Amino acid sequence: MSVLMELSRILICENHDMQIIELREVEGDRKFPILIGLMEAEAIRRRLQGVQIKRPLTHELLSNLIEAFGGQLESIAISDLVEHTFYATLNIRRADGQMMEVDSRPSDAIALGIAQGVPIYVAEHVLDQAQSEV
Repeated sequence: MSVLMELSRILICENHDMQIIELREVEGDRKFPILIGLMEAEAIRRRLQGVQIKRPLTHELLSNLIEAFGGQLESIAISDLVEHTFYATLNIRRADGQMMEVDSRPSDAIALGIAQGVPIYVAEHVLDQAQSEV
């Protein structure tokens, strides 16, 4: 079973290699942090704020490719947590209507999906495990 989550905050400290995003349960009180890199944090911040860039960067490129092939990003799923590493998938509806899952880092998935407002789901076991590690 998966739980609908939302990005509740992003903490960027340019003096450190690792940044923090926090996901919060939409209809509940559970939340947990995910450590990400500075470049991914900046990409999420930029896409949240709707900052336009002259040329596509990695996340814009991927979004453009999905669209060019007739696909649509429908959701993000954080599906596993192994040895302090989160695993995610991009859930993409192909042009022929079929769903496909593409392996992704959660930070990249969120950076890609945040501008489009796609839902973020977290597997219940991942949420429980993340809660116990906080």
